[in-house]
Amino acid sequence: MSRNWTRVALAMGLGVSLVVGTVVAAELKVGDAAPDFTLKASDGKTYKLADFKGKKPVVIAWFPKAFTGGCTKECKSFRETSDALKGTGAAYFTASVDDADTNGKFAKSLDLDYPILSDPEKTTAAAFGVSDGTTLAKRWTFYIDKNGKIVEIDKMINNPQAGTDVVAKIKSLGLAK
Repeated sequence: MSRNWTRVALAMGLGVSLVVGTVVAAELKVGDAAPDFTLKASDGKTYKLADFKGKKPVVIAWFPKAFTGGCTKECKSFRETSDALKGTGAAYFTASVDDADTNGKFAKSLDLDYPILSDPEKTTAAAFGVSDGTTLAKRWTFYIDKNGKIVEIDKMINNPQAGTDVVAKIKSLGLAK
């Protein structure tokens, strides 16, 4: 009888999660496979993690919301360190749960030379653990090796020097070409 009650309780908990719309995923750790994604970007292209597998490492710097102070500083920092970032040979993106149109306007307003990934459905953000499916993304940066494994998760971002920090981390992790 107690097993049936456990099943009922689990089913009710799952039902509440579905009604509220939250997504509960295990927190990613270093060594885990990065969640695959297919996301539209500010440059009008669609990017897939699978496109880089076996070819180059990928950095995804999640940020909460376009056109806000901290996010603007972070994205400008990536733009200001563009040559150094490109010199690492890694594919790099910032990403948010804003729609592609908003991120396109944001990228244009900052004259960015790299794409901002858009996840308005928040499914990829939830898979990365930066959103529960109902909230803005947390400001976390993921470093993914060319085999698709997470080699670092940075949760302590210094917005004005984020680009410089990413270049240094790519090099210290041995991900640079």
